[in-house]
Amino acid sequence: MIAVFRVPFPPVPPMTPVRPLAFLLAALAAALPADRPAPAADTTPAGFAPLFNGKDLAGWHGWAVHAKGASPYDLDALTPEEKAEKDAAWTADAKKHWTAEAGELVNDGGGAYLATDKEYGDIELLVEYKTVAKADSGIYLRATPQVQIWDTTKAGGKWDRHADKPFGEWNRFRILQIGERTTVFLNDKLVVDHARMENYWKRELPLRKTGAILLQTHGGEIRWRNVFVRDIPAAEANAALRKHAAAGFEAVFNGKDFTGWEGPVDNYEVVEGAIACKPKKGGNVYTKDEYGDFTARLEYRLPPGGNNGLALRYPGGATHAATQGMCELQILDDTAAKYAKLDPRQFNGSAYGMAAAHRGYLRPVGEWNFLEVTAKGSTLRAELNGTRVLDADLGKVTEFKDKQAHPGKDRPRGHFGFAGHNDPVAFRNIEIKKLGE
Repeated sequence: MIAVFRVPFPPVPPMTPVRPLAFLLAALAAALPADRPAPAADTTPAGFAPLFNGKDLAGWHGWAVHAKGASPYDLDALTPEEKAEKDAAWTADAKKHWTAEAGELVNDGGGAYLATDKEYGDIELLVEYKTVAKADSGIYLRATPQVQIWDTTKAGGKWDRHADKPFGEWNRFRILQIGERTTVFLNDKLVVDHARMENYWKRELPLRKTGAILLQTHGGEIRWRNVFVRDIPAAEANAALRKHAAAGFEAVFNGKDFTGWEGPVDNYEVVEGAIACKPKKGGNVYTKDEYGDFTARLEYRLPPGGNNGLALRYPGGATHAATQGMCELQILDDTAAKYAKLDPRQFNGSAYGMAAAHRGYLRPVGEWNFLEVTAKGSTLRAELNGTRVLDADLGKVTEFKDKQAHPGKDRPRGHFGFAGHNDPVAFRNIEIKKLGE
């Protein structure tokens, strides 16, 4: 019995997000196979690790996550000793209600939720469950509500996804979490597709980068078995994000040379299918074509301390991308010590000098990041590795770094390009979709 709450988010089509109460989910069905077979009992699928050993609660602890002072952010503020004390009390309570019976993890409908000791980021999760009438349960991802499980019958009064099996039978979830994007298959039926899971605890922030998996319970007995997880590597995550809703995107770089590009292309080179700024070189290279409203997708890789930027609605020539174009979207290894004291509007993913991005969602230096940027009217959104890090209306910006004016921020059209700053930052799989044309 699964339900998904959808509450509309303010417009900027085609990126309509999903807001939950007991929140949900998203996915990448177009990129990942939908027909993974159910694992046989007591077997671990290739590439997965078991979360439940079938015998006891090893690897789990109790967490009354909705109690006062118990949210993930509340726990972040505790000392290790204070957190251990809370964990011990919650775990003692959980053990009164959670038991292992014949390879099944059983809860009687009460007590603290059960949380993994380990935190997870991008994952694929397999789990089977069986519950009773009028029960209410769910799965928290990154310690955040939730993939909902509940009674969809008339007595239960909840929404029906038309995929549940009758009471007394086992249901099977396959859940994919990449950044904020969650996909859910229930009994091999896609029921949630690439929805955006918001940060329940702090709505103004993106979803946490990592967090525990929680099994929620209240209202009736629920049984779990065959609980397996695997980490999704960066290359697989990037491919999945790129393939989702790919219709309408066109490549603007052929992976071989600078056909279709202008500017000081001699300061750049093509390396293994990627555009890379030559060391100690720079300047703005840009497409011959111009764009109004658009979504761009690309991957980029930073060297240690690397600095570059996306020149958006750039007027061309030798003009300054950050001030004469709509903006320069900062591409920066902001983990480098030399950048520790920058203005927040200079960090990675920011509209340079105008609007600060949320930090902490870069992959490690040397790995490829996936970036999706949408410019629609004066609004600008950036989603990094599946997580929205920037959502700004540049038309409303009135305060600028160093009080330097940005007269180009309201440009309706311009070129798309890269603003090199002497570092060998690389870009590949560069695609653009025109909007509203």
